Amino acid sequence: MSLGRTLRQWWHEGLGREGCLRTLRRLVAALWEFARESMPEQRRRRYGDVEYDWDHRVDTTSATVGWRDRLLGKFLSPYQATEPALFREMLESLKIDFSEFTFVDLGSGKGRVLLMAADFPFRRIVGVELLPGLHRVAQGNISKYKSDSQRCFAVEAVCGDAREFAFPPEPTVLYLFNPLPEAGLVEVVARLEQSLGENPRPVYVLYHNPLLESVFSSSTLLRKIGGTQQYSIYASGGMRLERLP
Repeated sequence: MSLGRTLRQWWHEGLGREGCLRTLRRLVAALWEFARESMPEQRRRRYGDVEYDWDHRVDTTSATVGWRDRLLGKFLSPYQATEPALFREMLESLKIDFSEFTFVDLGSGKGRVLLMAADFPFRRIVGVELLPGLHRVAQGNISKYKSDSQRCFAVEAVCGDAREFAFPPEPTVLYLFNPLPEAGLVEVVARLEQSLGENPRPVYVLYHNPLLESVFSSSTLLRKIGGTQQYSIYASGGMRLERLP
């Protein structure tokens, strides 16, 4: 993943959408934020998500992401580890037979969500990550992960572009932790709609940190069926969700 190419593409898209001055301001703001977050004090704060790693002897914390991948994240999507209790809340709210579903995480990073999803009896679990450095860490985590609560052992990490991912033909639970800028998310939703049009099936979308919720709201094949301020849940036509108490 080329840093220079990513920056050029980000700059070109910004020029077309916002013009030179606003794009330059956003560039300066992103670089300043990156510099500030690289200070020792800020790095120590990022270790606040490390409890899961201590419990399972893995490396999924954002604190150990290298400078290059952190800088790429400023122009793509920054890596953030999902909080275990919130993830379990999202999945358990679905009230589905997990054994009938494949779980997909677009923007799977170091693979924490893949490991947490393995505590549920999914048919299989697939993570897609664009950055090779994070993908390699995820592969290592999957290979050494051991838990008495694990119920799915078909866990796979793929290094690739989420915008080009071919959705599986079986019922799917799709997880997104705001992994893409708006243009990329539009492409992903369009591919999902095309897949649903060709092969109608149950699909649930768990959208964590739904900053670009308008992209899903405009979908003709997905409708919002639940959520909180922290996440939104969408489903393909005909799906139902029992409301949280």
